[in-house]
Amino acid sequence: MTEPAAAEKTPLEERLIALIKANGPITVADYMEDALGHPHDGYYSTETAIGADGDFTTAPEISQIFGELIGAWLVQSYLDMGEPKKFNLIEFGPGRGVMMADILRAASLRPQFLNAAEIWLVEKSGRLRHEQRRRLERLAAPRWTDDFHEIPPAPSLVVANEFFDCLPIRQFDRLAAGWRERLVGLSPDGTSLAFCTAPTPPLASLPLPQEAAPGAVFEFSEAAERLVADLAAMLIREGGRALIIDYGHFGGGLGDTLQAVRRHAYWQPLAAAGKADITAHVDFEALSRAAINAGAAVWGPVAQGVLLDRLGLAARAQRLSAGKSPTQVLEIERAIRRLAAPEEMGEVFKALAICAPNLPRPAGFDPP
Repeated sequence: MTEPAAAEKTPLEERLIALIKANGPITVADYMEDALGHPHDGYYSTETAIGADGDFTTAPEISQIFGELIGAWLVQSYLDMGEPKKFNLIEFGPGRGVMMADILRAASLRPQFLNAAEIWLVEKSGRLRHEQRRRLERLAAPRWTDDFHEIPPAPSLVVANEFFDCLPIRQFDRLAAGWRERLVGLSPDGTSLAFCTAPTPPLASLPLPQEAAPGAVFEFSEAAERLVADLAAMLIREGGRALIIDYGHFGGGLGDTLQAVRRHAYWQPLAAAGKADITAHVDFEALSRAAINAGAAVWGPVAQGVLLDRLGLAARAQRLSAGKSPTQVLEIERAIRRLAAPEEMGEVFKALAICAPNLPRPAGFDPP
């Protein structure tokens, strides 16, 4: 793990230290929300997040094929919905707009899709909105919102790639005396942020496993489950599908997955608040349960590599390689391996489809 400079102290860190001194420790979720989303000093307001010059690289930035295959999936979903005259095409966390540009290029083979689509980008960062506007202005006329609840009702197709991993989580430590919530407090000398545990047991209504042994860590995201429940309710009411792609697990929330990345290297999550990307693995079991409880149909999760293969990854790569130089072909092959190989992104990244109950099985999600 990269060690932060000892003297580095951000404005947000100073503010959080003062807040904790005055009011006591805060939850990990509250810390993540401020560190990532503070309007002036949060990570997405101040830092270059994505790309070679940023802190991490997402699948759409690795190869255009990723967004093109997602575009084909969306077009097929549009056909499955009966080709509505108008529908909302919604992307959560669009990054620099790369995936939406690739989606629209792939969808141009079906002009009815583009003519019917009202494009909505759910994005809070003014910096990223500027990049999205610059990249998409010649392709479409998207609209932006901070909150998807503000999008006018209509049949909808939703895509979220590496969005849910950034939503705040709460963490709990299993001690000999039982569960205690992990909090963000201060170091013994009061000059830096440090983890601590709440002195009293959490509320009995929280979904904490009772069989865990001392030393275990449990985490869950109220924000993620609430968002999925709201998405499911919207899809049931208006019709449509959502595709969630992220890194995570299926099988409960045991394990400490909180992590930070800065300059393409691991970083201490509490260091230099607002200067590093902080994420946690997505609990796909919890998301599935929230969607099913809301009444939606759920397919998956399936591994990202499996989904891309089923959507035609090899054939698309072959077409893209036609007429290219050996060096260019090698670059395409390397990108495909990074996206789909089990030891790369192919296994740890997973895809989940949430659908209105009346729709058929979505492409790429074969029956068990």
